[in-house]
Amino acid sequence: MSDQRCLIQDCTGRVYAPAGTASLCKPHFLEYVKWRRRKGAEMFRIYGAMTMGQRDTVVAEWSKTIKTE
Repeated sequence: MSDQRCLIQDCTGRVYAPAGTASLCKPHFLEYVKWRRRKGAEMFRIYGAMTMGQRDTVVAEWSKTIKTE
């Protein structure tokens, strides 16, 4: 994972955690977890049972909410 970069465009942060088949830096990962929490407790329960392809869809939905500066 050392050669991977954060999934978010123009972010040069070091990989911290997986998000589907991609990876996120620590600040973006924490934002992702907060976003999932706001979606409700059900999101946390179903996320664990999702396949990577399904998780990629959720990550893509979340990444649209990120504002790049």
